[in-house]
Amino acid sequence: MKTVLMTAYAVNPYKGSEDGMGWSFILQAARTHRVVAVTRENNGPAIRRFLAEHPELAALAAGITFLYFDLPAWLRWWKKGPLLSVLYFYMWQLGLGLWLWRRRLAAAVDVVHNLNFHNDWTPSFLWLLGRPLVWGPIGHHPLIPASHLRQYGRAAYCQDRALGLMKRAFWTFDPFLRITRRAAGQVLCMNSAVAPRLGLRPGRFEIVPSVAIDMPTEAPAEDPAPGREFVVMIAARMVPLKGFDMVIQAFAAFYHGLSAADQSNARLLLIGSGVEEARLLRLVQKHRIGHCTQHLPWLDRAELLGTYRQASVFFFPSHEGAGMVVAEAMSHGVPVLCYRNEGPGELVPPDSSLTVPYASFGQNVRDFAAQLGRLHACPLLLAAEARLGQSHTATHHTWTRRGQQLSRIYQQALVS
Repeated sequence: MKTVLMTAYAVNPYKGSEDGMGWSFILQAARTHRVVAVTRENNGPAIRRFLAEHPELAALAAGITFLYFDLPAWLRWWKKGPLLSVLYFYMWQLGLGLWLWRRRLAAAVDVVHNLNFHNDWTPSFLWLLGRPLVWGPIGHHPLIPASHLRQYGRAAYCQDRALGLMKRAFWTFDPFLRITRRAAGQVLCMNSAVAPRLGLRPGRFEIVPSVAIDMPTEAPAEDPAPGREFVVMIAARMVPLKGFDMVIQAFAAFYHGLSAADQSNARLLLIGSGVEEARLLRLVQKHRIGHCTQHLPWLDRAELLGTYRQASVFFFPSHEGAGMVVAEAMSHGVPVLCYRNEGPGELVPPDSSLTVPYASFGQNVRDFAAQLGRLHACPLLLAAEARLGQSHTATHHTWTRRGQQLSRIYQQALVS
């Protein structure tokens, strides 16, 4: 059995998103290979506690060696905000590469895999080890369209565009990123936007979304009956990237177009918190939907998974390059309404009729409101989209599927 060295900045089995993805990718790699997993020191307690609480993982965990690395404390205190966090991650990657090189770990491994953070604009330094390099899944959040971003004010606009300029600077000028791109025999791209951005030739990359789930064990939800409560749900951080303002305004336009009888069965469920929370809750009141809107600032992961069963539609107009909640919602039989973009738009079934192309902010409010109206008026359409999403997720977005992809990719790396 071959040995893979995986480096993962974020690993936490108790969390979702990036941390949960890191944990699950490591477990999947361990099903077919010995794994040396290197992560930050602050992830160690959660990893050890989870393994102690889940003895059923003992056989799998026996094939994983966890190592922990971090920069000195005097370099950690300023790791705050998106810009400084990126610079800290860059230094962590550099320090990790040198640390592994000094420990001569290359002699004990066959393949090296830089797993996460999942971005394509900061380099890996695992090429220092001289072993076949797998890089990814990697990707980036595209720029938020100007008319959408301006809803959040000048500060949010400037921050998003500054981050975009920093990404472009890395793509254009960073020599270590160019070395990483040349050294990586296999690049795992989160979506279709990555390969053109990095100039990757066919055969050097594969689309492997960072998103995956374990399918629920309970029976699929029954088809919605006429007259059932129509619940529109979103769960995310309340930041400009996620599109909560679009959810609120499109739902309001849909809601105020209903008859009084239909309004009594329509409800909006907002799950999340963040820097835009106060402004978004004022927007709910401004659009006169406070009486039919419920806001839950936070739910633990088990509660969130249970909440999907209450939803009729998962409305996720996010501008990001991925979206774990998309696969989670579809796995529970909840159709996803989103933009036709490289992120959520590539995770939903290609045959879904619920994606909306980008237009002006006002036009997209009307487009999404019309989609909600279609789903509300036609339970058969709602049921068909639910089944389509659930089938698509079971085929393409399970951790078993990701494990099969990893095994094949490692074999390709070894013979290339």
